[in-house]
Amino acid sequence: MTQQMTAAASRRLAVPDLITTGVFTAVYFVLVALCALFCNIVLTVAGNIFLPAIVALLAGPVYMLLAARVRKFGAITVMGAVLGLFLVVSGHFVTSLATGIVFPLLADLIAKAGAYRNKAALLAGYVVFSFGCVGPILPMWMMKDAYVASLERKGKDAAYIDLVLSHVNGATFGAAMAALVVCALAGGAFGLRMMTRHFAKAGVLA
Repeated sequence: MTQQMTAAASRRLAVPDLITTGVFTAVYFVLVALCALFCNIVLTVAGNIFLPAIVALLAGPVYMLLAARVRKFGAITVMGAVLGLFLVVSGHFVTSLATGIVFPLLADLIAKAGAYRNKAALLAGYVVFSFGCVGPILPMWMMKDAYVASLERKGKDAAYIDLVLSHVNGATFGAAMAALVVCALAGGAFGLRMMTRHFAKAGVLA
C-alpha cells in the first residue's frame, strides 16, 4: 500500500514541477505576446487570424522542453489554461478559456500515452495543443455579431471593424486552420530536434 501511495504521489505535480511549469508558461506567454505584436504591426489587425499558426511555428521548443523536463500529467494543461485564463480576464471571449483548457488537456493525455518520451506522441500532442490559441479568433467566424458588438463596446469605429473582418469567411477559416496544423508540425519537429541535439547533450533532460 505504501509503495502504491508513493508511486501515485510521484506521478503528481510537485512544487519543483509547478515552478518549472510556471517558468515555461511565462516564456510561452511572452512568446504569444510578441507574436501578437508582430501580427498587429506587420500583418495589421486583419492578419490576426494567422496568430495561432505563427505561435505554433515558434513555440515548439517551449512545449517540448516542458514535456521533457516535467514528464508528469498536468504541466501541459496548466500552461495552456493559464494563457486562456489571462485572455479571458483581458477581455477576450470565453472561448479563449475553453480552447485553452480542452486542447492542452487532450495534448497532455496524448503525451502521457507516450510516457512524455515518444516523439510521435509529443509531436501529435503539440499539434493538438496549438489549437488552444484559436479561442480569441473563433468568434470572428462563429459569433460574428457578438464579436462586432464587443469591438463597438471597446470604442472601435466602423473602419477598424471592417478592416478586422475584411477577410473573415469560410475560405480564410480553412486557411487559418490548415496553416496552424502545418506550422505546428514544423514548430514541433524543430522543438524535437533542438531537444535531441542540444538539450539532451547538455544534460537538461536528465
